[in-house]
Amino acid sequence: MPFKASILTLYPDMFPGHLGQALAGRALERGDWQIEAVQIRDFAEDKHRSVDDTPSGGGAGMVLRPDVLARAIDSIADDGRPRLLMSPRGRPLTQERVRALAAGEGVVIVCGRFEGVDQRVIDARQLEEVSIGDYILSGGEPAALTLLDAVVRILPGVMGNQLSGVHESFEGGLLEHPQYTRPQVFEDREIPEVLTSGNHAAIEKWRREQAVALTRERRSDLLPVQPVKK
Repeated sequence: MPFKASILTLYPDMFPGHLGQALAGRALERGDWQIEAVQIRDFAEDKHRSVDDTPSGGGAGMVLRPDVLARAIDSIADDGRPRLLMSPRGRPLTQERVRALAAGEGVVIVCGRFEGVDQRVIDARQLEEVSIGDYILSGGEPAALTLLDAVVRILPGVMGNQLSGVHESFEGGLLEHPQYTRPQVFEDREIPEVLTSGNHAAIEKWRREQAVALTRERRSDLLPVQPVKK
């Protein structure tokens, strides 16, 4: 069975978005993966098709109703796929989690809006809250597309050169080393000599050293903690 993504959203026209283009789009056309967008508003039962209400206890904004969202979630077969809620308070998305999702049969993703989602439906439907960064978006749709972009690109057959998915930032626990291509000289800046030496062992050593240095400079939190010497 191909990887299947079911998206619960108030804006289904946002999908597949950019994932309908380039390698992901061609893979979608081939049937290597599937996507469906489910309109949450279709599960409202009042004449105004209301999906939100004011927050209990007061406060600004509106909150997605648990009954409407639960009916939307229940309309999708409970086939064991992880149920994710894109949320700024969720656990940060990592490449390790992306690989785990890509190894499965697909995902169900809830895209929040307004001030958030009623906690009761999060608990009752066992939604895993996932964050793509420490910032606030207008809704969960861009975050869902980002998560799917990371997952779909490493599905079997999507990328032309599978090695491209190995030598990248985070795949080895480090940021990626600098990349170069022709021309040999650009505005008086030359490609590092080692990269044109043909010495593959030296090239790999240089790339590793560069990756470690960049990670130490920009994302030291990714490096293993060194034990304190007594």
